[in-house]
Amino acid sequence: MAITEQIEETTTTATTQMMIDATIPLYIHPSDSPGSTLVPVPFDGIGYRSWRRSVLRSLSVKNKLGFINGDSKRPDVTSSHFCQWERCDDMVTSWILNSLSKDIADSVEYVNDSIELWKELEDRYDQTNGAKLYQIQKEINGLSQGVLNITGYYTKMKKLWEELNTLSIKTHCNCVCTCGAKESMHKAEQDRRLIQFLMGLNEVYTVVRGSILMMNPLPSIAQAFALLI
Repeated sequence: MAITEQIEETTTTATTQMMIDATIPLYIHPSDSPGSTLVPVPFDGIGYRSWRRSVLRSLSVKNKLGFINGDSKRPDVTSSHFCQWERCDDMVTSWILNSLSKDIADSVEYVNDSIELWKELEDRYDQTNGAKLYQIQKEINGLSQGVLNITGYYTKMKKLWEELNTLSIKTHCNCVCTCGAKESMHKAEQDRRLIQFLMGLNEVYTVVRGSILMMNPLPSIAQAFALLI
């Protein structure tokens, strides 16, 4: 009797899954499993912003971002989608836990759902502070080409700039600008970074550096890099 009930339940689950549109967050792909991870390297407490970005990208690909940002809300227990929502939410929770180091995963193991888990991680690790900003800016100011080739130097500098951007992302303005001031400020920042990049080059690039500085307007960093290589 128990076996019959289990078969009926499995059949009902499979039928429900087939009825769910593959384009909505409640759909679970046959290849998805709770043992999967979202990122290749588990988060160990260092580099939260990079890890966070990779997790968000993976969840977006799986159409499951709504479970951690609140868009896919828990339906009423009387809803026909309640059980399926819980399955999806448990799946997302498992993926995030599998993407954490064991110590961190153990500390958040008893959360109720994926949105609570994500909020806990955000509150704990997504805290921009002066010490981090100081450390990254100091690395940028002290960086020079040295023994690196031009590609290695550019890549290292660009990575530090991107990390600095992610740390201060909450202070970025998302307003629609019609006077052109926002664009001008962005160009000024890009020019400042270009100068900083050129200052760290080895003396062998003196001539081409001078040519770049003579351009009006100054090129983008990517265009300057293309000229240097």
